[in-house]
Amino acid sequence: MNDNNPPNDRSEAPRPGVRYVEAADGDVGQRLDNFLMRVFRAVPKSHVYRVLRKGEVRVNGKRAKPETRLVLGDRVRIPPIRIDTEPQQSKPSNSLQAFICTTIIHEDRDLLIINKPSGVAVHGGSGLAFGVIEALRAARPELTELELVHRLDRTPVVY
Repeated sequence: MNDNNPPNDRSEAPRPGVRYVEAADGDVGQRLDNFLMRVFRAVPKSHVYRVLRKGEVRVNGKRAKPETRLVLGDRVRIPPIRIDTEPQQSKPSNSLQAFICTTIIHEDRDLLIINKPSGVAVHGGSGLAFGVIEALRAARPELTELELVHRLDRTPVVY
């Protein structure tokens, strides 16, 4: 053992390097901040916005603002971000996934419409582990760009 290089007692997770992602068809028109939220699912929003402010995320070699809209073929520089602890990735029960799939009333290449059952949350959170979106993502993992768009049952109140 070389005395000049003491052993490293800390076990550190390897830090990922910089990577580059090319904007695909499904990314076209998406805001850069929303794109990064999808790439860094386990990273807090505040951290994503911090790396944007610092200029660590670049589009086609130039600094980009959060509201930058992606164009097909844009080259996005993704900085190395170390995540200390990966959140537990549990999934909704098979019965919830199957139930939510029975509520699909229309589906095509760009759109999936469901008749959301009463009593089922749209998103998990505030004490709920799962909602409709988590159940759909678990049941249909091939739909990598699955996001909520609009609720037709909520109409604005006019006074």
